[in-house]
Amino acid sequence: MEDMLLVPVFFPILAGTVLLIKKEYQNRSSLLLYVGGTLLITGAFALYAIFGITDGVTLFYLTDTFPVYFKLDTLGRYFSFLFTVVWILAGFFSFEYMKKEQKEKRYFGFYLIVFGVLLGLDFAGNLITMYLFYEFMTLTSLPLVLHTQTKEAVMAGLRYLFFSFAGAYMALFGVYFICRYGTTLTFTAGGVIPAAVLQEHRTLFLVVTMCMLIGFGVKAGMFPLHAWLPAAHPVAPGPASAVLSGIIVKGGVLALIRVVYQMIGADFLRGTWVQTAWMTLALITVFMGSMLAFREPVLKKRLAYSTVSQLSYILFGLAVLQPQALTGALLHVSAHAFIKVALFLCASAVIYRTGCKRVEELRGIGKGMPVTLWCYTIVSLGLIGIPPASGFISKWSLAAGSLASGIPVFSWLGPVVLLVSALLTAGYLLPVTMQGFFPGEEYDASRFAGKEPSYWMLVPLLALAVVTVWIGLFPNMWTDGLSAFADQVLKVM
Repeated sequence: MEDMLLVPVFFPILAGTVLLIKKEYQNRSSLLLYVGGTLLITGAFALYAIFGITDGVTLFYLTDTFPVYFKLDTLGRYFSFLFTVVWILAGFFSFEYMKKEQKEKRYFGFYLIVFGVLLGLDFAGNLITMYLFYEFMTLTSLPLVLHTQTKEAVMAGLRYLFFSFAGAYMALFGVYFICRYGTTLTFTAGGVIPAAVLQEHRTLFLVVTMCMLIGFGVKAGMFPLHAWLPAAHPVAPGPASAVLSGIIVKGGVLALIRVVYQMIGADFLRGTWVQTAWMTLALITVFMGSMLAFREPVLKKRLAYSTVSQLSYILFGLAVLQPQALTGALLHVSAHAFIKVALFLCASAVIYRTGCKRVEELRGIGKGMPVTLWCYTIVSLGLIGIPPASGFISKWSLAAGSLASGIPVFSWLGPVVLLVSALLTAGYLLPVTMQGFFPGEEYDASRFAGKEPSYWMLVPLLALAVVTVWIGLFPNMWTDGLSAFADQVLKVM
């Protein structure tokens, strides 16, 4: 039964590889049927694994002591469920969007491969397996960034590759020491390195942990190695931008949670200069990303800077090392995933139907694309943190956890920065709604008439908007399990 864990990981990888080497399809319908069937079958197997399999499985051994091992825990189930739902919705959105793009077969081939790699990252049961799939995630998602093959896309892809590899090598430095001193490589609540060893080599492990925080933080867009994100995400095709900004970046978040809470241990980091530095970098990134988004006139690039900011909400919650803050950070993982993918898909629908890429060009767009703009507005309210959307619950927990932590300065500075960032978020998202629906009585918005996209695009947008509100109205379906996980890894009795 546990061998079924391998199916959702390797089935889409195999299907995507076959698609890449196969000759061009005679008609587009056959291609879409193949891709759609693969997405749905993978999703079905993934859900079966998430809810039905508790045992682990070893695929093979890299060395005598390094198994490639898969096992789902609470964190893996949570991330893989989010990734599966969002990846399928964005995939079906692509069916319409990619009509105007070249090399569809190549795009969908890599899209399927990355789906399997992400599930492998989520299903990883130990540090070595997670690191392998983390690297695979970079290599297989690179073609999505490079897809248009323009000079801008190539340069953005090279930047993405350089920053990702630099971060991965910093993280690998830490992996060496965990393998050397840890009692196991399997993810364990509270950490795997004996307390006596941590105290004996305290300075070493503080430096090691900081390297891993910066290294894995690259994928999550944390300052100072964040510059790849606003360059890479906007140049990709619209649906690829959505999953890069909403899902791929969460790979860095997942790796950080694994390292801090299940490899090193929160107790070791609490009160150290590493925790202080991590919180400082996270809050700098929150404010900086919001300011850059506020000033950016290109819609997709504005959303990319927004991702830089919102991801560091999560990182700050992780850095506080407090149960409620950790719960809020985990809840914001799902809130941001659904919301940011929806925002990028809305932007993609607008670009696809009108060709407008800059914010000032969208005046009056609500007259011709009301459903799209309503979806944009609903998820924007969620990202700002206005109830009843999901972002309100996660940000409330982050602020409450920070205040309850009692950390000098940061306990109150964190909520202040989050509040300022929320105001800036309203400042860069809501003008699109206001000018889109209320362009002025004399403004001629006839150029947008009849531009609403097809159901292939509208259904995923509506689904993501509904989920955003649903999570906000019924948060306990998420918070109960996430709170239990937070208590477990922080050893709250």
